[in-house]
Amino acid sequence: MFMKTTSTTSTRSAGSTLLIVLIVGGLIGLTLIAYLKMTGNQNYFVARSQSWNITVPVIEAGLEEALTHLNRNGTTNVNMTADGWSLVNGQYTKANYVGPNYYIVAITFGTQPVIVSQGYTPLQVNYTSGSGPFFADINSSSVLNSYVYRTVRVMTSADAMFAKGMVAKSRIDLNGNNIHTDSFDSTDPLLSTFGLYDATKARDNGDIATNSSLTNSVNTGNANIWGHISTGPNGSISIGPNGVAGSKTWALDPADLGKIQPGWFSDDMNVSFPPVNPPFSGGGITPNPGNYNGDHYNYIIDGGNFVLSSLKITGQKDLIVTQPSILWITGDLTVSGSGQITVAAGASLKLYVGLTTGSGTTAKIGGNGIVNETGNATNMFYYGLPSNTIVAYSGNTAFTGALYAPNADFTLGGGGTTYYDFVGASVTSTVKMNGHFNFHYDENLGKIGPRRGFIATSWDEIACEPLTPPAGFVVR
Repeated sequence: MFMKTTSTTSTRSAGSTLLIVLIVGGLIGLTLIAYLKMTGNQNYFVARSQSWNITVPVIEAGLEEALTHLNRNGTTNVNMTADGWSLVNGQYTKANYVGPNYYIVAITFGTQPVIVSQGYTPLQVNYTSGSGPFFADINSSSVLNSYVYRTVRVMTSADAMFAKGMVAKSRIDLNGNNIHTDSFDSTDPLLSTFGLYDATKARDNGDIATNSSLTNSVNTGNANIWGHISTGPNGSISIGPNGVAGSKTWALDPADLGKIQPGWFSDDMNVSFPPVNPPFSGGGITPNPGNYNGDHYNYIIDGGNFVLSSLKITGQKDLIVTQPSILWITGDLTVSGSGQITVAAGASLKLYVGLTTGSGTTAKIGGNGIVNETGNATNMFYYGLPSNTIVAYSGNTAFTGALYAPNADFTLGGGGTTYYDFVGASVTSTVKMNGHFNFHYDENLGKIGPRRGFIATSWDEIACEPLTPPAGFVVR
């Protein structure tokens, strides 16, 4: 008789197989979930990185708006709440949308304004809807509707209108005889004599610069340039066999003739030339004749705002400036014969020529030119408005002053008998020097002269709490 039995070996084998399947299946499931989690997080961080990068041009848009506002309203009239800007928490603030993005930018105004710009961009995360603990952190509405933002702080400083000796938007041609540029400082007794140019104390900051990117943007000819030369991107210069450009030591070495000192030429010049605005709106008076120190003059400029439709001077005692004054000539200026404009000791003149519209207004200054008896370039400023397209100086005496006429072709012809023919600085559309005019840049103009606007001096990304937008700005 036989007893029926059940095989425990097969049962155990089946149980072991099931357990292995369950373990393997669980591991595969956990691996799949972990992979999905990793992929989701990776997509999230990719999206965040893209949004992070998009904030940069948004920040730059805010900075551009702030710099434009500073240069339009913060240099002379100081109207910092114009053009939609508001005073928020002691800072001048504005916010604007750039497509789906927006910026908040704030200016802390002062002698060196500080700009803080925050760029915001939506964090766009596009995933298939999911649920559970592995999806909650990447599909929550707080993430889908939030913004990523970054903050940049920019330090600024006022940019000198006359930071270099001779500047032009286009071509500079020094095709004359015995032309020389150098520099001095009228406020430093070691670099001047009683505030006047002294050849024995001259320095090598007689820089020449143009925005032009053309071949031979600067033609130095045989000029002796004690200073740097700059052109626009890819611009170049032409130098004659007896010309030289570089440091004082370099320029004095006969072996360097026909050469430019390494490191003293660059092609990175790219600056703006803001137009000249009228000096005043109404209120100018017509100058009258009168006596000064026993001499009779046809025009006495004795302090305040004066205006003339045109001016033609042919006599030595035609016009004298006796007090700090502004003279606006809306038409042509002509000085010829023995004529001269005299700025007396203790006086100063801001001479404006032209209008804001039109073209063809000329200033032809010959005769004895403009005689600045103060000897300081900061006491004689010439400003050419947009219609002033020609400034021709051929006076028989030295010119001491500063010239800003960004639309004008500037020519220096003839030359006086002394070695300090043009003392100061110039900014014009083009420059052409003939004869034997020398050009001596007064570095003091870069220190205390007029400013053409603010420029960024540093850019730093910082950690910062969100700025408070102006009232009425709604985040979408």
